[in-house]
Amino acid sequence: MASSRDRQRKLARAKLDRQLARRAAAAKRRRQIQAGVGTAIVLALIVVGSAWALGAFDSKPEPKAAEDVCAWTPQDAGANTNLKDVGTPATTGLPTAGTRSMTVTTNQGAPITAELDLTAAPCAAASISFLAGKAFYDNTKCHEITAEGALRCGDPSGTGIGGPAYSFYDENVPAAPEPSPSASPAPSEPPAYPKGTVAMIASPPGANGSQFLIFFKDFNPDKPAYPVIGKVTGGLDVVEKIGALETVDNGSGAKVKPKTDVVIQSLTVGEPNAAPVASPSAG
Repeated sequence: MASSRDRQRKLARAKLDRQLARRAAAAKRRRQIQAGVGTAIVLALIVVGSAWALGAFDSKPEPKAAEDVCAWTPQDAGANTNLKDVGTPATTGLPTAGTRSMTVTTNQGAPITAELDLTAAPCAAASISFLAGKAFYDNTKCHEITAEGALRCGDPSGTGIGGPAYSFYDENVPAAPEPSPSASPAPSEPPAYPKGTVAMIASPPGANGSQFLIFFKDFNPDKPAYPVIGKVTGGLDVVEKIGALETVDNGSGAKVKPKTDVVIQSLTVGEPNAAPVASPSAG
């Protein structure tokens, strides 16, 4: 018969074996958990890395501000009482290609139509369109028939120094003709301002506002100064008829004022279109 001491040793051994078994099982569970966590971390890193590579964490770029197409310089309507403040056109989002039709209805016959060149003179076209929308030109007089052969319009005051309470820079001024060698005759070149040309005129030069010229004859100066903004497409015969009117002193000693009032009853500008600028028309 086993002694009491032997039984105690067996019980102690069995207890130790059970403890070792529990510890081994616990260690196995820890290893499994750690392995699972490690796999999850690796997968998460792969997902995050892929998202980063695809730009998911890139900061969204700020929307780019629209760039100004035109700049309008304020003019002091208090200092020059001939100016008429009707606000200013937009500076951004303006059309810069194609044309806009302009229709000038006067008391001298059929309407005069023209195409404004949005590519070469977007700011002039924007200004005239804006002012037309404000009825700025309606019931105003074309106050001058110039010595260069053009009808001058667009000044509600009729003084030559009137306009809106803003100005803008020159666009599309023709280049001066190249001097030809003295040994050979000058080649035949088209004039800087062929009949039917529509151009801006400013006082002082370069501070354009609302005044414009419609040429009823060719004009080819040595130093062109008027920005070309478009071409007449219809009613040029009416412009020629006005150009033939008798002129009288305008109060400054210059005999340039039409003796018969030439009144713009309305001036309208159509929507932009993609058509090229038309050639001057005699119709």
